[in-house]
Amino acid sequence: MTPGSLLLFVRRKFEHGPQAAWYRDIIRPRILRTSPLTGTIDQACEIHVLTSAPDWLNLIWTIKSFYVVSGRKYALCIHDDGTLVLEHLETLRTQFPDARIISRSKSDAEVLPSLVSFPRCLAFRKTNHLAPKVFDFHFYLESDRMLLLDSDVLFFSEPAELLRAIEDSNYHLNIVNKDIASAYTVDPAEVKSRTGVNLIERFNSGLGLIHKASHRLEWIEEFLGLPGILDGHFWRIEQTVQALCSSRYGVELLPKSYDIRLTGAINNSPSRHYVGAIRHLMYREGMRRLVRQGFLENDGRSQTSVG
Repeated sequence: MTPGSLLLFVRRKFEHGPQAAWYRDIIRPRILRTSPLTGTIDQACEIHVLTSAPDWLNLIWTIKSFYVVSGRKYALCIHDDGTLVLEHLETLRTQFPDARIISRSKSDAEVLPSLVSFPRCLAFRKTNHLAPKVFDFHFYLESDRMLLLDSDVLFFSEPAELLRAIEDSNYHLNIVNKDIASAYTVDPAEVKSRTGVNLIERFNSGLGLIHKASHRLEWIEEFLGLPGILDGHFWRIEQTVQALCSSRYGVELLPKSYDIRLTGAINNSPSRHYVGAIRHLMYREGMRRLVRQGFLENDGRSQTSVG
């Protein structure tokens, strides 16, 4: 390594300070010492997550923090975006022995044929990196209710409002966390004029309750024909499709304590969604808070074993 490349390596490693680097590189892998999380078979709701080679370790923190603070045992389904290697898959199976883990090769073989009657859907699934959140999650969903969850969310206390919505049989809306601003690839006024849908503002597809009935391929096929919907960043397109489906079905936003924020501390929020701009805080702030709460005590056996 040349002096120049060494300097660049150090700058990147400590870009957000030594504390962030410490928790990311030293503390974060210690989650693998914690006990396997068993008994995740409650079909009242099923958690679906999409993960990748860069994010799979964060995902373990996300999933275990939810189960620990909630005390729930909702069924779990983990989707591979195609970048996971055998070591990642084996570790996930060890950590979550009762989960279904769907490889990309399996989902391609099973989901793509289900979309042949919906050409726009099929093309979108083949080309958009996050399209499995739209199609695969619902294809493999075995419950009427799904907890939609990204691998950059951490939970610090019971998310009471979210759990109440999930477990209230009389509650029939989708409910998600609120984004900083609306991040869509369509114009709400044009959506209204063409489809009659009032597109909710600031919908974020990283955390929330989604009803199975809100996902209809004929709706998505229609929405994918909207002008400009495919002209944008891949995550905005996926989020736009999710927001459109939820807006037509019926949707509201979680309370303010679940809002995505780029500034401020955790305070009394039950969770925080560490989107890309603040990903470093997931380590320096979020994992640090969990460690101080005893999340990894006794190698995690007393804290993370909920089976």
